[in-house]
Amino acid sequence: MEPEISRFRVRSYELDSLGHVNHAVYLNWFEHARMEVLERVGLTLDELFRRRWLPTVVRIEVDYRSEARMGSELRIETTMEEMRRSSFVIRQKLLAESDGRLLAEARVVAVLVGSDGKAIPVPEEVRERFGATG
Repeated sequence: MEPEISRFRVRSYELDSLGHVNHAVYLNWFEHARMEVLERVGLTLDELFRRRWLPTVVRIEVDYRSEARMGSELRIETTMEEMRRSSFVIRQKLLAESDGRLLAEARVVAVLVGSDGKAIPVPEEVRERFGATG
């Protein structure tokens, strides 16, 4: 899968007392970008809830590389890296739009949780939508 692109602009309330984006905000941006990717492949939250497939992050690793400041225009590149039996791995890169500088990278492991609260095997339909059959 080619990376899906999401764009953001730093807002004043995302800054910490040092004048740069608080590290926790990056997690919000990464999540928002993942939700956009799901919507682009036709898996809106309403559709996922209807099917009782609840996407759940079970592990996230973030490497912070450079700061973002007020007004910075940013992009996140989201790539489905691997589909396992009941989990999937997503890679995300946060970049400065102006010069392509890498600000942060994330590796996310997620599962779909069924109505019983337990992870379910990744449905074939989900695999197909991400081009990862089998």
